[in-house]
Amino acid sequence: MGLLLFVFRAPLVILWIASSLLSVAVIYPFLPLAGRNFMNHNWSRALMRVCGVQVHVHGEPRMRGAALWVANHVSWIDIFILSSVRCVAFIAKSDIRQWPVIGWLVAKAGTVFLDRRQRHAIKKVGTQMERRFKQGEVLGLFAEGTTSTGFDVLPFHSSLFDTAIHSGVHVQPVALRFYHKGQRSDRAAFVGEQNLVQNLCILLSSTEIKVEVDFLPAIPPGRCKEMGRAGVAALAHDLIGKAVRVG
Repeated sequence: MGLLLFVFRAPLVILWIASSLLSVAVIYPFLPLAGRNFMNHNWSRALMRVCGVQVHVHGEPRMRGAALWVANHVSWIDIFILSSVRCVAFIAKSDIRQWPVIGWLVAKAGTVFLDRRQRHAIKKVGTQMERRFKQGEVLGLFAEGTTSTGFDVLPFHSSLFDTAIHSGVHVQPVALRFYHKGQRSDRAAFVGEQNLVQNLCILLSSTEIKVEVDFLPAIPPGRCKEMGRAGVAALAHDLIGKAVRVG
């Protein structure tokens, strides 16, 4: 069954990649932000369908205006899972930019890359975040800085919460819970020594992969300002951790 699924899905993923590359190269340069966001959103939905990933949304995601979505990080598909709900510009490690094909696509889709090896990396990313917030975009932050198996949440880095606080936007915690055949599972987790191709092969050969996306109550700007970045990061970590450990 797994092999048959892979044989069926792999050509569809190749077609998705080819159409995405062509669209980014030919159509993107002529589209306004709203048009690019529309395409990104629908690409993400299409990819999740092709990969057989069922996305179930709980809670009330902020669908209008600028916001910072803070989520736990399990797999490279987290980007597309959240963008299938609303187009999200992500803050990601610079290593992702080097991934074959996917790295180029997410860069063109507006990802903000953070290279912690650079002295002024946080300041540079903060400037880009401010510009995105002013445009009314929602930014996605995986504050753990790396992926996990998805059963718990690693410590958060708090530095990038500053820009959201100074920009006066809502910070919304988001918990991702992964299931395989009805049971909590790390089957889709992108961890350990796996490379992107290996993880993709596992995903394409799997049945009944489901992700529950739990949008927790947003932290309003006023409260964020009172708490400061460390307090907001701690509260978001606590809320996400409790939601992730459910079930």
